[in-house]
This record gives sequence, structure tokens and C-alpha cells, in this order.
Amino acid sequence: FLSQPKIGVNPSSVDLVNVGKDEEVKMKPGQVLYIVNKLYPYVVEFAEESWKTVAEAEKKPQTNKTLWEDSCEDDDVKLVPRKRMKMKVVDTQGSSANPKLSKIATSSHEGTSSKKASEHLGHWSQGLKSSMQDPEMQVYKDEKTVVIKDKYPKSRYHWLVLPWKPISSLKSLTRDHLELLEHMHAVGQKMIEQCPARQSLEFRLGYHAIPSMSQLHLHVISQDFDSPALKTKKHWNSFTTDYFLNSEDVIEMVRSKGKVLVGDHISECLKLPLRCHYCKQQLSTMPQLKAHLRKHRPK
Repeated sequence: FLSQPKIGVNPSSVDLVNVGKDEEVKMKPGQVLYIVNKLYPYVVEFAEESWKTVAEAEKKPQTNKTLWEDSCEDDDVKLVPRKRMKMKVVDTQGSSANPKLSKIATSSHEGTSSKKASEHLGHWSQGLKSSMQDPEMQVYKDEKTVVIKDKYPKSRYHWLVLPWKPISSLKSLTRDHLELLEHMHAVGQKMIEQCPARQSLEFRLGYHAIPSMSQLHLHVISQDFDSPALKTKKHWNSFTTDYFLNSEDVIEMVRSKGKVLVGDHISECLKLPLRCHYCKQQLSTMPQLKAHLRKHRPK
């Protein structure tokens, strides 16, 4: 159980459930614990092991509680074991931005924990599921879909159309999803029609052949690629090569074959030389490519 007897301006949450004042939330293996208003996601793993009570642990010079308080001044979070379990908190962001949090309550079952941790690596990829539920992120929604702005837009206009229905990726699609795919495409077209720059910019609607984020999402992206978030060759090639599957092609593939077929070597597209998507000129670096792209933009 996770209990939070006092709460500041930056609450904690388990998945999408906030831990309010004097409330308890039961955590299950695999769930994500968010610290400081969902800024730091962690996975709590459980392993059977002998343990000491919280009171005994607090007698030690360095305690888990001290670590939590040192990291989150607005959260007085207290982990209360109810079973013969020991917890390990895994940093799902894979960064050292807050190293103290990632070292809390490490388990002695290193082999088992490492295996479990590897299974949960990529929980950062679950971020879309949280974003699509956030009213502040939503720019459009209906009974079947929701549209959010890409958190790291690669162009001036970059939206994601997501179905409310849980669908992990293109691999999960069947003919039963045809109507939904067509609706997602129509919603993407609606976003373009409502865009104030639709007359001067071109747009594409499509999917990454191998998405980095869990939950099916359709990219609606303008072709100016004028964005500071566009930084690497991988970014560029993921939107300008065969790695980016046109929405209408995906729909037709599902209609005719009953599924989406992706080539075994599709990831090699990300390693291709940088080429302008308009004139196909090859450039050596991203700064050179960005400078070149300015020549193609409307005056």
C-alpha cells in the first residue's frame, strides 16, 4: 500500500489515481508510481523477503523516508508494507536526473529484479496513455478518439490522433479495426482543415512502422519540419522515408490483407543518409539540412 498522510502542491499518483490526503492506494506489480505531479515515473517491484517494520527502519541513521523527503519537498510519502514483501523502485525514465529516488529499497534478489526491470524498461513508452487522459493535453475528442499535441513536435504543427480503445500498435490491427482507422484518418483531416496555416503548408498523415510509444497513434504533421525538437537523423528519417507509413496505405493494407505487414529491415531506413524530402538533395549534417529546408519554405 502507498499512503500519503500529507500532500503539498505536487501530489503523487499510482498510474492515473492520485494519492490524496490521508488516503491509501493499493499498488500491484507493474503499476507506475508517479512522484512530483507525474514528473518522475517509477515501477515498484515486489519480491518475497524478510523485512523490518517501518518503526525499526526509522531508527537507522539513513532511512528511506529521508531519501523521499530529500527528493520531494512537497510530498511526505511513506511506504507501508502490509505483506512479507520488499519493494524495489525502478526509474522508468532511464536517467540520472534524480539518482536518490532510483536507489530506494533495493532488493537482494538482483538476478530476479534485473530480469523484471528489463521487462518493465520502456514504461516511459506508456506516456501516451497518460497524456491522452489529461484535459490540458487534449485539443479534440469524440466518442472514439482523442487528439493531443505531440510533446516534442517535429514541425510547426504536429498532432497525434489516438483511439480510446487500447490498441498497442500496428501489429494488433485486424479488419475489425477498419472503421476505427478510417475515423482516425477523418479526424486527422479535420485537424488540418482547422489549421490556420493549411493554405501555405503541406501535411501528411501516417504511422511509424515501429513506434516508440505504446498505444496506436496517427501522426498529423506539417511538412515544414521547422522545430527545435527535430535534432537527429533518426528523427528526420522516421518521417521522410518508408519508415513512415501513409494512413491511407495502412487502411488499404488492413482491408486487403487483414493486417499490417512491415519489412524485416524497415529499421534500416533510420540509418539512411539525410536527404531533403522536397528536392532529394543529400546533406551531411542536421544543421545543413535545416538550413537547406529554409529555401523550400514559403516566404
